[in-house]
Amino acid sequence: MRRYLARKFGFLAAVLLGLVLFIFFLFMTLPGPEQILTGQRSDKATTNAIISDLGLDQPWWKQLAFYLNDLSPLSVYQSDSKKVKEVSGAAFYTGKSYTAMVKWPWLRSSFHTRRPVTAMIAEAFPGTLVLAFAAILLAIAIGVPLGVLAAVKQGRPVDNLIVSLSALGISVPSFFSAMLFAWLFGFVWKQYTGLSMTGSLWEIDPLGEGQTLALWNLILPALALGVRPLAVFVQLTRNTMVDVLKMDYIRTARSKGLSHSKVIWRHAFPNAVNPLVTSVGGWFSSLLAGSFFTEYIFNWKGLGKLAIEALQQSDLPVIMGTVLFTACLFFCINILTDILYFWLDPRLRYE
Repeated sequence: MRRYLARKFGFLAAVLLGLVLFIFFLFMTLPGPEQILTGQRSDKATTNAIISDLGLDQPWWKQLAFYLNDLSPLSVYQSDSKKVKEVSGAAFYTGKSYTAMVKWPWLRSSFHTRRPVTAMIAEAFPGTLVLAFAAILLAIAIGVPLGVLAAVKQGRPVDNLIVSLSALGISVPSFFSAMLFAWLFGFVWKQYTGLSMTGSLWEIDPLGEGQTLALWNLILPALALGVRPLAVFVQLTRNTMVDVLKMDYIRTARSKGLSHSKVIWRHAFPNAVNPLVTSVGGWFSSLLAGSFFTEYIFNWKGLGKLAIEALQQSDLPVIMGTVLFTACLFFCINILTDILYFWLDPRLRYE
């Protein structure tokens, strides 16, 4: 187990380093970076000031070194640099020229709001987390029982209907489901559903006395985001249960006179849950990292909406920060899923 986790962390570290290099060369070495950072209508003095402040007037290898230094937990800055005060960390060596620090990775500040990117991500992430969690719970609560029902009714009309609907759900992109649900339930049938096409988890109080929790705004985005994993869970559960129900120990349990429900839920389902756990972990991390368009369509305040607005404004620190954060989040959830898989299946501990 320890060797496995060590290899996994080493692999993930290499992937993250590759991602950092890719983002750097993609955004920081493109021809005419001043047009990307400041817009074509900016005056020359403003453009030169921004380029100098960001170090883009330096050779590319220095720019890369500065970028990695900002992301590294061990960093060295000039003692009179403003970065020493901006980053969150502690200095363990301070000289006349340089200061060495132990710190959190610094994602710099937004070009437009001048706020730290970490603060902006911290504000947006809870919305994405709640949305992804609601979507995955909805997919599990509906998809797993439907998959079990389809397996029990294998070859019957109910099985064919469930499999057909799940195939349709897998083939429909999430952004199309989002637009369809927003238009249908938030506009056409609004008088019956009472739901809105747009909204976030927190809304401004009508009296201006603060914010109120608006859970009803979570319904449509969670439905739209949960359609595809729901369909996948249906088919995965069904196919796994069909194989398990053919095992000898299932026939033995039935021959002992156990009830149908006990055979299904106490003997068959626990042995079919391992592939489902892996799929749930993968889909949950995918929902956290891939809900961009759904959040933007429903105007849901989360990482996706933050990233798309940053793309529209060419706010590169925010873009790089959200990409790196979602990548780290994706990998961490995958590691936790593997650990859970080891715990559920003792056979893997001895491999």
